[in-house]
Formats: sequence, C-alpha cells, structure tokens
Amino acid sequence: MLYALLVGDLRCSGQTQVLHIDHFPPPSLPYAAHCHLHRAFPFTFCSQRRRHSWSIMVVLRHHVSRLALLTLVSAFASAQDEPKPFDCSLTIGDRKYDLNTIEGEHTVSRSLSVPPTTIEDKVTFNLCKDLERKSDVPSEDQCPTGTRACLVRTNRKDGQSDRVFSVIPLANSSADAVTVDRLSSPKGLDLTFAGPSYPSAVNADPIPQFFHLKLLCSTETSNVNFTSYDGKDLHLEWSAPAGCGFGGPPEGDEKPGDSPNEGGGSDEPGGNKESEGSGLGYFFLILLLAFVAYFGLGAYYNYSTYGATGADLIPHRDFWREVPYMLKDVVSHLCSAVRPRQASRGGYIAV
Repeated sequence: MLYALLVGDLRCSGQTQVLHIDHFPPPSLPYAAHCHLHRAFPFTFCSQRRRHSWSIMVVLRHHVSRLALLTLVSAFASAQDEPKPFDCSLTIGDRKYDLNTIEGEHTVSRSLSVPPTTIEDKVTFNLCKDLERKSDVPSEDQCPTGTRACLVRTNRKDGQSDRVFSVIPLANSSADAVTVDRLSSPKGLDLTFAGPSYPSAVNADPIPQFFHLKLLCSTETSNVNFTSYDGKDLHLEWSAPAGCGFGGPPEGDEKPGDSPNEGGGSDEPGGNKESEGSGLGYFFLILLLAFVAYFGLGAYYNYSTYGATGADLIPHRDFWREVPYMLKDVVSHLCSAVRPRQASRGGYIAV
C-alpha cells in the first residue's frame, strides 16, 4: 500500500515542470531509478530510491496546468491505495491450493426456536468473488457491495409475515482481511475473513465480525455445515477436494490415496519398519488368542468330563503349578554358567 505526501510545489523552468512526491515503502526495496517515456502523453515519469524514501518525478515536456498535473498525481496515488482483493490461488509452504474450484455463491442456514417465534440465520458466501446484488430482494435486506459473506437473520411467526431484523456483513474482499492456516489433523485449511463492526444489542460499542471456514480435505464435496454464531464469530465447516491442495508437499502431506504406503507398498525404510511392526503385533495377538482358547476349551472339557470346579477347571493344573519352579531352575542354571569361577585359597577351584 502506497502512502504519498506532497512535499514541494511545482517548479516551472522553461518548457519543463517537475513535481516531487515522497512516500515510504519497506526499507528492503533495492536502490533503483526508473523512467518511463509516454508517447501518448506529454510527460516522462521517473522514480528513484533515496536513503529513506522514494522520489517520484513527473517531467512535462509542454506547458500543462497545475490542476491537470495534480489530477494526474492524485489518480496515481489513488490507484496505489486500492486494496488488493483476496486471491483464491494460494501457496502455503510447498503446498498449493486452488479455491476457484469451489467458486460461486453458497448458502447455508440454521433455525433457532425462540417461542413464540423462530429465528432463521442464513449465510451466503463466495470465497473468490463479491456477492452479487439481487434485484428481487429489497436493498436494505442485502449486504453492501464488496461483501464476501453475509448473514441475514429473519424472524418467523405463524400467521404473520417474515421479518428481517439483521443484515450483517461478515467478510469483505480485501486480501489484508484474510488469514489462512494449514490444518494437519485433519488435513485442510482454516480461513478467517475479517468484516466490519456491527451494532450490538447488548452494549453501545459495535462488535467486529469474523467469518471462519474450516475447509477439510476430502475426495468428495459435502454440504456446508453451519457450526455456530455467537454474535461475533461465525463458524462453518466444509469438506471438499479443494482443501487437499496439490504439488510438491513435504513428507506426510500427501492427498488421500497418494501415500506410497497405501496400496502397493513402498521401498522406503519407513515402510519396511511399519510392516515389521505390524507383523510382530499380529504374532502376539495370535499367541494371546491361542492361550485364551486353550484355557477356555480345557476348562470346558474338565467340567463336562470330570465335573471339576474352581481351580480344578485349569487344564494340566499340575504342570502349571510346576512352571514357577522350572523357571527358577532355568534362571539359576544360567546365572551359574555366566558367573566366573573363583579360585580358593589353596589353589583349588570351587565345585
């Protein structure tokens, strides 16, 4: 955004008139000087980077009135001050998103029961273009020009005509009013549009409005879900392929079905480790199921054949009683085999 300040007056010398304008862009811009000769117009436009500002000169080759020159400069400054509209082609990191695939006006509503009436909240939004004015709707029941999301609140009562009591612009078209964050789990985008303030019914201070859209990655486009509205923040949730993105993502950001570990497998070490871990888990699961089946069938056999009860239901009960002693003997044998032999005082080896 360009902020210009007229710091001098016209200096007339012969056939040339020069006007200096200073403005202050970010200091990271390089030192440069540019001149453009306009054949269709009697002036040359020059700009040069100085130490702390830019100097812009409009050099006229013929006599031109001061009013015409100031009009030209004002038009140039106004063009630079116009806000840039939000662009639906996004790049976040190494991931690109094209929201033009879901361009168009979308409407979602909810109903709130407030006896004896019902309040309908209807949201109409278009992410990529301003909402169009409708000829069949009263002007006061529509949001102003330049709105990307509009909330219309209507009061309904049986036997009476519907009454629109609030028309709230939630988002404007300026790119500076939009914040986009990438979601990791679930994958998608979180878009926040800032809108103008709207009068509050509770206090005298107007409340800034915000339009939040959680665009989730999905292979199919779902219906828009009206999540909530608290008088300030309106939240919607939508699943669509536009939330997946495309092109050179970092590891772990593949679209659904594009992951190398899905389907045909992968030659990467990470895929092999995952396969090995899964195989080991299946082995212990089968082993556990085998033990459960063994004790269950054995207990049923002892009960049906011998009429056993309590601890007598355990199959091969005597064997399982001896298992702790057998383990103790095995551990003692291993320890004695590993422990180094120590010589006695007389030179004998302990046996």
